[in-house]
Amino acid sequence: MEEVDKILIHSLRQAGTEVGEDVQCVKQFSSELIVEAVVRCVRIIQPSLGSGLSHLLPPGMSARFRLGMSLAQACQDLGYKGEIGYQTFLYSNEPEIRSLLMFLVEKLPRESAESSDQPAGKSALLQRAIAAQIKAQLALPWVPPSCRVPLLCQTQGATPAHSFHAQPLSLPLSSRHPGKKTPKEVKEYYREYLTPVTAQVSQHASVLASLLERNVAELSTTQEWESEWNSQGLVSRLTPEEYKSRKRQRLQKRIQDQLRHAAQPRPDAQHVPRSGSDLAELLRTIGGGAEGRNVLAKGTRFTHTEKFTFTQEPEKAVQQMAAAAETLPSSRQSEQDLQQRQEEEVTSLRGQLEQLSLRIEEVGSDMKQLTVSIGQVSDELNQRELSNVEKEGSVRVKKQTIDLLPDAENNLSKLQVLVEGSAKRVVSLAAQWEKHRAPLIEEHRQLKQLCSSRELESSRRLSEIKGLHDKIRQSAEEAKKKEGLYKQLMTEFESLPKDVSRSAYTQRILEIVGNIKKQKEEITKVPPTLPSSRSRQPA
Repeated sequence: MEEVDKILIHSLRQAGTEVGEDVQCVKQFSSELIVEAVVRCVRIIQPSLGSGLSHLLPPGMSARFRLGMSLAQACQDLGYKGEIGYQTFLYSNEPEIRSLLMFLVEKLPRESAESSDQPAGKSALLQRAIAAQIKAQLALPWVPPSCRVPLLCQTQGATPAHSFHAQPLSLPLSSRHPGKKTPKEVKEYYREYLTPVTAQVSQHASVLASLLERNVAELSTTQEWESEWNSQGLVSRLTPEEYKSRKRQRLQKRIQDQLRHAAQPRPDAQHVPRSGSDLAELLRTIGGGAEGRNVLAKGTRFTHTEKFTFTQEPEKAVQQMAAAAETLPSSRQSEQDLQQRQEEEVTSLRGQLEQLSLRIEEVGSDMKQLTVSIGQVSDELNQRELSNVEKEGSVRVKKQTIDLLPDAENNLSKLQVLVEGSAKRVVSLAAQWEKHRAPLIEEHRQLKQLCSSRELESSRRLSEIKGLHDKIRQSAEEAKKKEGLYKQLMTEFESLPKDVSRSAYTQRILEIVGNIKKQKEEITKVPPTLPSSRSRQPA
């Protein structure tokens, strides 16, 4: 039964029941633990039955009775055939609880059906083993390198962690676009001249960070292009190549318009405007450079955050570009004026930075004070809510009492009827308990008598076993003595001469017997002479 109880406790823990470590068998289950285990199992087996059941045992006797009846009905609906009632949960019996829990555990959904649908190849087994190992390592808490024991050094490493520093990598296009055909010259370049990824970074610790950053960038680019194509590209009814070229042209036109607006001469401008040919050449240069780039390439989520943070309205961007064009130094200004302006700008920026730092520190201190005050206010609010709940309960009771005062006689009679009904219910429950209590007491007495008789029988058998041990010890000692005597007689027998016959010994024995008889006869003749010798001694 111990193994069965261990399996049941393990299954109940997996179902979400909080079984303590000191609980080792079903006999140690309390009524609260039994109710929680049954409710959680019923919720997993059939959520519609367990949704209205509470896994906490209420303090009131009537509420416990109702919960026990509901649990009994739920177990019967699941197909339990044994005897079950409210007394099964409130006055638990070990065999009944064990059989009920075994039934519920067998009804729990199995994981074997899920595992049987998974592939059983070598790659699947390897991936499953890797996933299990990663899950086990993620379950371990992170410990600083100086505090790691040898076991953690195998999984988390003994050296401190490196900073996340990513560097650009050059990878073959075939790995990113498997559907496109790669020319032979490009393949030869990849095969002969392209260095491995580990050699493209300055530090070996940056390899993993660079690969992760590259992978995230490609995934972000692919996802954003798919979302853009599904939302806007399909509506345009163009091919992906036509959509990209149209978008590229639109972006180039927008850039050219903004630069043209920014480079227009102003009446208050102090510098000499550029010529039309120079502006056209600049636009052609920018346009040509934009054609060779993939304007649809997207950055990582970090670059998007920065871009969206500092994105401004197009009109504001045009105004800023115009202001920057106004502030550009002309060919007549000297380098000293430019350097002086730069120094003044750097000084003003440093002043602004210091002011911002001070402001940030002030805001941080204010946030700390506000956090402390918020915690105090929340504690005070919780205390007031508790006091309000208590006061509401007392007010509710007092209000009900006040409402009952106008019709006191009828209310007293109703209250008396309720009290009598409660007393009758208590009496009926006591009678039911006596019905269950009498056979249990009788069974307890019988078991006690049986236990006492078994103890007497065991003590009697123990005394018999002790007597047998003493006899065995005495017999062993006697056997040792007789064995020693036997050895002594054997040595004497071996020392005797072997050539003497038995008749000689017999003749000698007979002679000795005859001599003894003669001595006896002479001894009988001596006594008559004794008185005469005694009378002669005084003379």
